[in-house]
Amino acid sequence: MRHLRYFQAVAEELGFSRAAHRLHIAQPALSRAVKELELELGVQLLLRTRRSVNLTPAGRVLLYETGRLLQQLDETTRRVQRTAAGEEGELRLGYIGPPTQAFLGRIIKEFRSSYPRVTVVLEERTPERVWEMVARGSLAIGLTRPVLAHHALGLHSVSLRHERLHAALPEGHRLIGSSRLHWRQLEGEPLIILSRREGVSLHDAVLGACHRAGFLPTLAHTPSLVSTVLSYVEAGAGIAVVSDGVTSLGQGLPIIFRPLVPAYTVDLVMVWSEKQDTPPAAAFRQLLNKWKKSGRLWNTVDQGEDRVPSRE
Repeated sequence: MRHLRYFQAVAEELGFSRAAHRLHIAQPALSRAVKELELELGVQLLLRTRRSVNLTPAGRVLLYETGRLLQQLDETTRRVQRTAAGEEGELRLGYIGPPTQAFLGRIIKEFRSSYPRVTVVLEERTPERVWEMVARGSLAIGLTRPVLAHHALGLHSVSLRHERLHAALPEGHRLIGSSRLHWRQLEGEPLIILSRREGVSLHDAVLGACHRAGFLPTLAHTPSLVSTVLSYVEAGAGIAVVSDGVTSLGQGLPIIFRPLVPAYTVDLVMVWSEKQDTPPAAAFRQLLNKWKKSGRLWNTVDQGEDRVPSRE
């Protein structure tokens, strides 16, 4: 590449003296480099006289191709540097729906604004599936719930928020008069919670909270989608127990949300594999941590004194 750059300067200046001045090298070294290039290619590139330097037909072709090669080299160098800085590449992000709805679109928009050359691929999966795909390397980052096998998978994780559990009641229900509900008040009520297969952390947290309140819950429905959970509530089929990340989905519906006390929580975590780490993933984690510290991941988070952590 050095020989090609030297030849390009001579061919454009049509003189060794001017080219040597442009390159800040000695003229004999420049002449020797161009001669070595001609010997390497086995062709004459320049017609030299005491007064002038001109390109041969082969020299004109090489000058054109050298311009293309060096331009491509410069672009390749910039792409390598952008990739190393997390400014180019691909980010495959797995997530669970409702708990991330309040912030995911907004943070992706800011990330794409800062890193427009990074392609962001979003995949909505169940919590267990997100962990599995991160462990396999098909996802760079997951936004999900903790799972029972997370220690065995050897992945890194950090808690993003503790989501308080709420009761979702249909309009007109006898319990909506209270600003908050005690778990014991759910005894005997038909309960609607996400199936364990789709959300083991939330499912087990609800059952555990009922057990600590001293009763065995009456499970009326355990659908696979949160939207179906809310549809059952709207239809008057029972009371749902959901995380506070779901409450925004009920806006505009005839559903009333009430916080449950004691205030048990389920975690939303970010998970990644150090083995599969990439600069775009590192840049996204840094942005997410910045949002977490500034409180931009959520609008309001109840910090009441009656909050206790989930034991699941």
